[in-house]
Amino acid sequence: MLFFKANKAAFSRLACGAALLVLCACSNGDEAEVPVQVDGAAAATVNGERIYVSDVELEAVARGLVPAGQPLDHKSTEYKTVLDQLVDQKLMAQEAIRRGIDQESAAQRRLQMARERILGNLLVEDMVARQVTEERIDKMYAEQVTLQQSNDEVSIAHILFDTEEEAQAVYDEIKVGASFESMARTHSKDTATRMENGDLGYVSPNEQPDPFPVMIADTPEGEISKPFKGADGWHILKVKDRRTRAPKTREEMRPEIVTFLTLNEISKILRELRTQATVQEGGPGAAGTPASPISLDNGLMPEEDAAPEPKQGSDL
Repeated sequence: MLFFKANKAAFSRLACGAALLVLCACSNGDEAEVPVQVDGAAAATVNGERIYVSDVELEAVARGLVPAGQPLDHKSTEYKTVLDQLVDQKLMAQEAIRRGIDQESAAQRRLQMARERILGNLLVEDMVARQVTEERIDKMYAEQVTLQQSNDEVSIAHILFDTEEEAQAVYDEIKVGASFESMARTHSKDTATRMENGDLGYVSPNEQPDPFPVMIADTPEGEISKPFKGADGWHILKVKDRRTRAPKTREEMRPEIVTFLTLNEISKILRELRTQATVQEGGPGAAGTPASPISLDNGLMPEEDAAPEPKQGSDL
C-alpha cells in the first residue's frame, strides 16, 4: 500500500492501450518490462503479406495471455488462437482495401486516429524503457519504506562477516537447514551479540543505518535476508517479530511504483507539449490559443521532486 495517490482513469486517457504493454506482469521482481521487438521471423503469410511472430507475441501480451518479455510457446493453444485471429484480421483488411473502403473520407480519419493512438503507445513504451529504471524503482521503494516504517518496531538479529564470500557461504548453509542462531554463535564477528544468537532486540527501522531499513522491510517475519553490505561489513539479517504491520516487499510494491513513475513521465511530457502547442477549436481559420496546461488537480501525478503528502491507507 503506497502513500501516494494516482488517478488510473487519467492514465487510461493518456496512455491509451499502452498500459497493457508496459505495466502487465510487473510482479516479477528484478526483471524490467521488455516490450516485444519486431523481427523478421514470419508466423504466416496471407496472400503475400506477412504476419510476424512478434506480431503474435505483442497481441498476446496486449490481451494479458503472457507477461511482457516472456516468450510465447509457438506450439501453445494461445499462440495458435492469436495467430488465427490475426490471419482473419488480415483477410478482412485486405478485403476492405479491395473494395476501396480505405479510401473513403471517414475511413481515412479513423485510420489516422488509429495511427496516432499507436504512436502514442510507442512513445509511452519508449519513455518507460528509458526512464522507469530499476534504480528509480529502488529509490522510490526506499522512500516508501521510510514512510511506512515510521512507527514500526521490529525484533531483528544479524550475523556480521568480514567478506561477502563468508556471508554467502553461511547464507547457503542456513537455506538448506542450518540454524541461524548456531551460525551466529559460530561465525559472527559482532562480539557484542554473537553469544546472544545475533539478537539486536526491538528496533525502529528508520533509526538504523542504510541499508538496514530497506532490508528489514524486504524480509518477511521469520525469514532471513540475502547477504548485504553495511558500513561495518557484510550482514545476514533475520526478522524475528513485528509489532506493527509489515510494509510490502519490493516485489509486491514494484507494479505500483512502475505505474506511478509511468504516470509521472506522461504528465511531464504532456505538460511540456501542451505548453509549446497551439490548439485551435473548430475548423480552419479559427483563432489559435495556446493549449491549456495540465492541471495536477485533475488526476495527473506531481513531478517526483514535489514530495507527495504522506497519507497512510491511500492506494495507488
